[in-house]
Amino acid sequence: MDMIVQNYVGCDISKQWLDFFDETSNRYQRIANQADAIAAYVAGLDPSRDFIVMEATGVHDRLLRHALAKAGVPFSRHNPAHTHPYAKSTRRRAKTDRLDARMLSGYGRRYQPAPEPGPCEENERLQSLARHRDQLVDMRARLKKLLGEAFEETVVAELEDMIAGFDTRIKALESRIAKVIRQSEDTARDYTLMISVPGVSKISALSLLAHLPELGQRSPKSIAALAGLAPFDNKSGKLQRRSQIQGGRSRVRRALYMAALSAIRACDRFRAFYTDLAARSGSKKLAIIAVARKLLVVLNAIIRDKTAFA
Repeated sequence: MDMIVQNYVGCDISKQWLDFFDETSNRYQRIANQADAIAAYVAGLDPSRDFIVMEATGVHDRLLRHALAKAGVPFSRHNPAHTHPYAKSTRRRAKTDRLDARMLSGYGRRYQPAPEPGPCEENERLQSLARHRDQLVDMRARLKKLLGEAFEETVVAELEDMIAGFDTRIKALESRIAKVIRQSEDTARDYTLMISVPGVSKISALSLLAHLPELGQRSPKSIAALAGLAPFDNKSGKLQRRSQIQGGRSRVRRALYMAALSAIRACDRFRAFYTDLAARSGSKKLAIIAVARKLLVVLNAIIRDKTAFA
């Protein structure tokens, strides 16, 4: 029986267009980033042979990912921080959508990435609502800053009205998010397990559910790296710098940092861990980050084992 050779098809994504490079046929193809055009293209792919490689581009790859998952065609998305150094290593200085598609095809052939799971509509909906809540909270924070600097009565009154309006909208949105969480038995269970951990508020749990769906499915080191809480060594020759965290998902890291501050106040176990590490390291911030990572590892374990915090 002949072994099927994987064909890595690079895809450069923009808001309007999708540019594909098929390494087997050495052919470029540009299509509109629209459902009908994508469905027609995907119908011509072979799920047993073709593998789509793309960069993570926010929402612009959503239609493609859904079409590929529906057709059973494997795909993987990659951080541009990883693909760009590879592009430089090929010594190709020019940059066009076509060349980027070709580069991604070569990147797939070189690293042979594992396919990622298909998109989950429920998680995407929760992510969209959580992101919108964050945007409203940021807008309200800017208004509050303006209010603190205002002194003219008309301006103060108008800013207070606007802030009150945002309060109402945020509260209504949080109720809607809570309803979405309750609609799924698994999501509702995970949410309940999360808030059983000291320091993890309802908003922190929401952020983790929305922006870290891998929780409970990865190893402690892997989940810490996804959140940007894994320390990386920075040592070379006589240079012996302290290990530092880097990369990862900033929204998840921010939620865990705030949860860590609450956990230190609310739980003897986390407070003792923080106090000891802060004393040994001489850095309170480092100790807080360590508590955030410890919280993440605990959350990962309770979601994996479906057991509340003890």
